[in-house]
Amino acid sequence: MAGYSDGVAVFLLGVGAACCLGLGFVLQQRAAARAPLADFLSFRLLLDLIRMPDWLLGIAFFVSGLVLGAVALAYGEVSLVEPLTATNLLFAMALSRWLTRQPLGWSGWGGVALLALGVTAFIVAGRPSGGSAPAGPLRHWLVFGIVAGLALLLTIRSRRLPPSSEAALLALAAGLLYGLQDALTRVCGQIIRDHGIAPLFVHWQPYGIAVLGLTGLLLVQSAFETAPLRMSLPSLTAAQPLAGIACGVGFLGDRLRVTPGALAWEAAGLAAVVIGIILLGRHPAMPTGVTERQPVGATRIN
Repeated sequence: MAGYSDGVAVFLLGVGAACCLGLGFVLQQRAAARAPLADFLSFRLLLDLIRMPDWLLGIAFFVSGLVLGAVALAYGEVSLVEPLTATNLLFAMALSRWLTRQPLGWSGWGGVALLALGVTAFIVAGRPSGGSAPAGPLRHWLVFGIVAGLALLLTIRSRRLPPSSEAALLALAAGLLYGLQDALTRVCGQIIRDHGIAPLFVHWQPYGIAVLGLTGLLLVQSAFETAPLRMSLPSLTAAQPLAGIACGVGFLGDRLRVTPGALAWEAAGLAAVVIGIILLGRHPAMPTGVTERQPVGATRIN
């Protein structure tokens, strides 16, 4: 019975985190669209944004989502929590629809259905659970390095592309970093549960969380600044759970069912999640941001 109540708590915490993240992303993008392009991919951008009340409100929602997600990760597997937080796009869509007064239409409802059914199919088929011993250092750093390296390559590649594609790749890189951050958050939660909070600060994971979080925040705000939300949020929302699940299974000891039928449903569920995210992200209800704007202080050339 305790296991059932823990599962319900993790589910509610994951959905609550998704709600806060979705609302926060919309508010952040509305503010970032007004920031000077001269500060693109510079930490000066964060100093500009901190003066905007709607951005601060968006960050408050975002931090609340991170806290709820961290609590969920302390009691549930990354492979369970990540698909739940991917539903943040549903809440972003709800706020954007209210702001733009756009009806959902078939593509919007189709995206909602695919995202919800995909998350359900993956969780029911995979039955994510813990219990396996974490991987050794070699496998740990191999998975970590591959995900971080992909994020770096995407960031470098994005600088040679038009603004819309650039925003998509930056958000994709940020999603990968956020997936790593979630995996490290899970490790920190385990350390606190086993040894208390004091020993946490002699481990490298909390400092890694800070670096990944700040870097991801800069990439996300730069993506929000340079193109409409529909160009960046789908990439961000799709990459984070995929990276988190890869880390959970790759080195945290998470287990998924691996029978042929279960694997087929898990793959179909993840595919449905990604397609649903793309449909929702490109829906007209998503704010388009500012399409024509002069940079402040410098002209950016792609």
